[in-house]
Amino acid sequence: MSSQPSGVESKKEYHHGDLRRQLLEAVRELIEEHGPEGFSVAQACRRAGVSTAAPYKHFKDRHEIMRGVLLLAMERMRQVMQDAADAWPAGDPRRIVALGQAYVDFARNEPGMFQMMFGHSGKHDQSPELEAAGERTGAVVKVVVAEHFNRPVDDPVVQLRAYAAWSFVHGHSFLCLDNKIPFEMPAETEHALLTLVGQAILPDLPAPGGQERDGG
Repeated sequence: MSSQPSGVESKKEYHHGDLRRQLLEAVRELIEEHGPEGFSVAQACRRAGVSTAAPYKHFKDRHEIMRGVLLLAMERMRQVMQDAADAWPAGDPRRIVALGQAYVDFARNEPGMFQMMFGHSGKHDQSPELEAAGERTGAVVKVVVAEHFNRPVDDPVVQLRAYAAWSFVHGHSFLCLDNKIPFEMPAETEHALLTLVGQAILPDLPAPGGQERDGG
């Protein structure tokens, strides 16, 4: 009897350029469904359509797989924040509101990954790659604040106000995920809330209700 794998596994075995990403996406889906500890690597392999040995051609162990999933998630978060800020001109204070909304929306869209980013312990905490990814994400906020005040990114004023912005949006995101908001908050109310906070962090931000972007 031939020992060659058949069907999908055979194809993946010989054409596995996307195997790493397929596996990480399968893990991401399982985290959203069951939490970071609620599934096995074997389940992820079945979902990705690969053999249970396949992951270890790309990853040393489960910790390394989870680290890879986190790195991709952090890059997605950074990119959506950057894209949201870039919808407004450099120096426009509405950039801080846009990237804050993008942060909250990411938490809602990928709650499992969001909670894992900030709540998962263990070997991930000692990862220089994850630390660098977190710094890149935080830098998006710092650059927006620095541009507004025309100061260097490492200026104490920039550092403090960027931290204030992140602290609020991060806390609000977790309150949303935990269903702890004490009153109804439709999208327009949330936008007004983010604008109110933005006004405290960056002067000259238009008041809620006057935040429409100019046409053209």
